[in-house]
Parts: sequence; C-alpha cells; structure tokens
Amino acid sequence: MEMVSSSLVRTPCLPLRISSRSPRSSIPTRVSSLPFVLSRFPPAQSYRRREALRPSSAIRSLGDMTVTPSSSTERFSSNVTESEDPTACEDYTDGDCGSGSVDDSKMTRVCDKLIEVFMVDKPTTTDWRRLLAFSKEWSNIRPHFYRRCKERADREGDPGMKHKLLRLGRKLKEIDDDVQRHNELLEVIKEAPDEISAIVARRRKDFTKEFFVHLHTVAESYYNEPSKQNELARIGNVCIAAVQAYDNASQSIEALNAAELKFNDIISSPTLDAACRKIDNLAEKKELDSALMLMITKAWSAAKETNMMKDEAKDILYHLYKTAVGNLQRLMPKEIRILKYLLTIKDPEEQLHVLREAFTPGDELEGKDVDCLYTTPEALHTWIQTVLDAYNFSREGTLIREARDLMNPKQLDSVVLSREKICSSMPA
Repeated sequence: MEMVSSSLVRTPCLPLRISSRSPRSSIPTRVSSLPFVLSRFPPAQSYRRREALRPSSAIRSLGDMTVTPSSSTERFSSNVTESEDPTACEDYTDGDCGSGSVDDSKMTRVCDKLIEVFMVDKPTTTDWRRLLAFSKEWSNIRPHFYRRCKERADREGDPGMKHKLLRLGRKLKEIDDDVQRHNELLEVIKEAPDEISAIVARRRKDFTKEFFVHLHTVAESYYNEPSKQNELARIGNVCIAAVQAYDNASQSIEALNAAELKFNDIISSPTLDAACRKIDNLAEKKELDSALMLMITKAWSAAKETNMMKDEAKDILYHLYKTAVGNLQRLMPKEIRILKYLLTIKDPEEQLHVLREAFTPGDELEGKDVDCLYTTPEALHTWIQTVLDAYNFSREGTLIREARDLMNPKQLDSVVLSREKICSSMPA
C-alpha cells in the first residue's frame, strides 16, 4: 500500500491551451479531464550559457546586459563595442548607479551613449524588451534617460533628428511601461504563490503572451543562479496551469450558469457545516467542477480585498474555499496521485520500493493528511502513457499558445523512467 500525502495533490488538469482572447468574449467548455501538469518552463540546467561578449561602456551602464545574449543582442553589443567611447561611462560601470556617486555630467554622458546605441544600431522592440528585462540598473537610469531625450530634441535644429529623438523616447517609454507592469505582476505572484488562482481570476488580462516572454527572459538572465532560475520556472508553470484552468472554466456559459446555481445553494445554507456538507456531496457526485471552483475562488478573492465585508463573512468564504480545494484534490485519479508522489522521490531504489508497495493489494484509506492507495501496474502504466501522449500531441500545435515556444518539460524524463520501471514490474 502506498502512503500518498494529500499535500502533494495539487493541480487537477493538464494545460493544453491558453486562449489569446479576452475571457469576457470566450465561449466556455469543461476543464480537460487529463489531471496532470507537466513542467514546461526550462529548468536551470537547460539554459545555455554562452560566452559573454566584451561589454561596451554603454551596455555595462545598463547593468547585466551581456549574459546569454540572443542573436540580436549579440549584433547589438558588437556594434556598440566597435564605436565605444572608453571615457563615456567609465566611472559608471562599477555597479554604483544607485549610490548617488554619479554626478549630472557623467549621467548625461551615459544617457547620450545609450541614445546613440538605440538610434544608430536601430534594435527592434524585441531587443529593447530583452535589454530592459536583463538590466539591473535601468531603474536608476530611467528618469535621466527620458529627460535627456527631451533636452536633446528641444535643442536639435534638424527636424529629422528631432523627430527621431522624440520617437525614441516615446517608443522606449511604452516598452518600459510594459516591462514595469510585467515586473509588478511577477512580484504579486511571488508574494502569494499559493493564491495564483485568485490572482488570475482578478487579473487575467495581464497574463499575456508578452508577460510569459518577459518571465522567460527574466529567468534566462539568472543563468548563473540556478535556484532563482528554477523558482522562476516553477512560477511560470503554475501561471500557465492557472490561466488554462481559468480560460477553460470561463468558456462555458452553461457551466457557469449551473455553477452559479450550485454556489447560491451553498451560500444560502443555514450553517457553515451544512454548506461544507453540500460541497462534500457535490464532490462525491463528481459535480465539483472547475466553474464552481472559479466562482468560489473569485468570491473569496473579492472578499479578501474589500473592507466593506465583515470578518465573519470573510472567514466563512475562506472556509468554503479551503473545503472545495480539498475535495477537488480528492477527485484526482489515484494513479495520478501515486505518480505525482513517485516523482518527488529522487533515489531510484526508494522509487522501486514505493512502486512495490503501491502494487501490493490492500484496503484503501483516505485520511486527513495521508492516503493509502493501491493500483495495478497496468492501470498506472495506462495513465502515464496518457500523460505522455497528451504532451506529445500538444507539441503538434495545441500547446498553450502564449507559452508554446518557451516550454521545455522538466519532469518528462522522470515520467518516462517511471514508465520503464513499471513495465519491468508487469507480467510478461
């Protein structure tokens, strides 16, 4: 018998697609029945370390801009290096951008060099986004740069150059604002990673393709800090799963209407215990679907953010939310719960021992903290094959559109190895 901790039972669906449409205009369906999430952001080891280019003074003034450059940033850096003025920001490149030691004349030279870089080399907006995402010092340079663009435009006698300076400041400001919004959302997620469903429910429109590209770029910038990189990869996977679940739940008007009736019935219960029993009954009848979970999550999220509701009401909604989450975890097939537990074990010998226990017949018990589950090698093998088939199928074109080009499953090899071990346990 396998002891499976209930705390390991988390997300109940495999993300296959994130709709690019606004949730307000989406036409809903049920959440996918494949109850497993593959990690799709690359782990730290998979980010390719490239030889850093010799940084120009202008690039160094922006901060850590030379790590893991793309082809466009390689061209960008090399062009700057060729025309580098060694005195332009010489004293500014030692990481003291925010120390107050840089006087106005040096900051002006730094900004002039950056203006020359952006205008002469004409990098694309994609390059600009990447550079700003990589930079550790841009927040200190930002106000001086835009002010310098305006000062030079005001003094410029050539109408063509004046237009270029104004356009540079305007376009870079638009991209900079986008990057700041993405960073703000990322900080919100980092502060409350366990509330990602509530965050997505409130701010779905902010989880755009550009946000996932930004998140991937930020993770890439930490190529020499694997712990930070892995944490960002984990955040990316959680966001993808939560957005996909939100979109799927939001796509069915009928499901939402039915969920509204169930939700109204729950909150009209005479006591909290009665409301929890209704949630338990819905779970037993397999009617605790994602649409109802979405409503309960949004109700709790909205209550938490307002000061117009009594604390007692907030406590009730929180209790209902936790009860629903616990029941939803129980709906996950036991084979998937066993597999998820198996993937947390690193030692191959211990994995084999766990598999033997899981394949030993016995009474099944589901406790508050620990579950005793039993399955057969054939059943577990079938579920693993279903997960792998779903992943391989998603690579053909149905993978989440907003993250499709960024994904590199972290756990796929472990799943394949588990399948091979199970095959060796099956009778010939």
